[in-house]
Amino acid sequence: MNVLAAPDIDVREFLRPGDRIVIGQACGEPTTLIEALIDQGDDIGDLTAFVATSFSGIFSPETAGSFRLSSMGAIGALRSMTKAHCLDVIPCHVSQVGPMIEAGILGCDVAFVQVSEADVDGNHSYGLISDYVQAAVGKARVVVAEVNDQVPFTQGLLLPASRIDYAVHTSRPPVEVPPARISDIDEAIARHAADYIGDGSVIQMGVGAVPDALLRLLPDRKDLGVHSGMLGDGLVDLVEAGAVTNARKRIDQGVSITGALIGTRRLYDFAHDNPQIRMCPTSYTHDAAVLAQVERLVTINSAMEVDLTGQVNAEQSGAAYLGGTGGQVDFVRAGSRSPGGHAIMALPATAKAGTISRITATLSGPVTTARSDVDVIVTEFGAADLRGRSLAERTRRLIAIAHPDFREDLARDAHTIEQRGF
Repeated sequence: MNVLAAPDIDVREFLRPGDRIVIGQACGEPTTLIEALIDQGDDIGDLTAFVATSFSGIFSPETAGSFRLSSMGAIGALRSMTKAHCLDVIPCHVSQVGPMIEAGILGCDVAFVQVSEADVDGNHSYGLISDYVQAAVGKARVVVAEVNDQVPFTQGLLLPASRIDYAVHTSRPPVEVPPARISDIDEAIARHAADYIGDGSVIQMGVGAVPDALLRLLPDRKDLGVHSGMLGDGLVDLVEAGAVTNARKRIDQGVSITGALIGTRRLYDFAHDNPQIRMCPTSYTHDAAVLAQVERLVTINSAMEVDLTGQVNAEQSGAAYLGGTGGQVDFVRAGSRSPGGHAIMALPATAKAGTISRITATLSGPVTTARSDVDVIVTEFGAADLRGRSLAERTRRLIAIAHPDFREDLARDAHTIEQRGF
């Protein structure tokens, strides 16, 4: 293993022209390595990089000249890249990223990962992200690890020091994503969603205002479990309140399962050497066979708009690409099929200060989740249970949770569907 000094990294030691780089995402971004790549990448030439999401703010249209960046969506700070046409979007589910790396479909010559300091056995923890990084490490010609002494040592995947080709030792705060500001609309949506979460439910959700608002409503629940692609600070509150115990799970009893910690120092300190949290790759967190063993699974995902038949767009608003496929379909299918479970799609009823209905006759972007997979749609005006309902009945239920200002127009749009039945 070669040890490099952080301030003086020369990426030409391990990068070749044309290399394809896979970078750890979200709060697991190896920021020192990314900064060096931005500063020096243009001198090497023809470099490409893949990162699933980014919250660091390091990637910007101004940095796009150093290498070409691709992602599975415009999540977090990557939205500015799509607006400037500096991001190549690869439509895929989270569960597909690791297998595509392993198969060589998504090229990985060099892996950039952030890890904790090593334990007494010489193994590093992947810290805050464990989703597709192991697949990248297994495939890469060169593994470059940013060893950050401020990254927690989390239970789960480990990286032996012997597998690291170049180590860059740093001491800097990992990327943080503070809790979102919660509006009255977010609280109303959360109240309707909370009705579907009972004692013993196993929850999956992302980060953002509605998930944060929902978690605040659950401290009175008993024996909640967690199996999620990502977790935020709200987990700490529920564990401390005694609501999350994972005691009733068929698998992974007593342990919250996740692939990403996306929050603040409070969450990171809580997760450090904590056996109650296990970091797993997407081959476990999002795997259909694993999820099929989770009873009472309630999944909560977001959408930009839903049409009157139940099709969901979570990616694009008109000409603006703002989201991504993510793990939505993986978990929607699992939640809707789980015994005692549900798959909830949560969204405000309107956009642009109430001038546009998010319940719409026709989607303005792609279908992220098919209507055949959709279960429950929730807005601030209520919940529409669509599973097993005809298309005509779906239109009636969705109009009932649309903003009142748009219901009359939507009813006219729905007339054709109600008349013909499809």
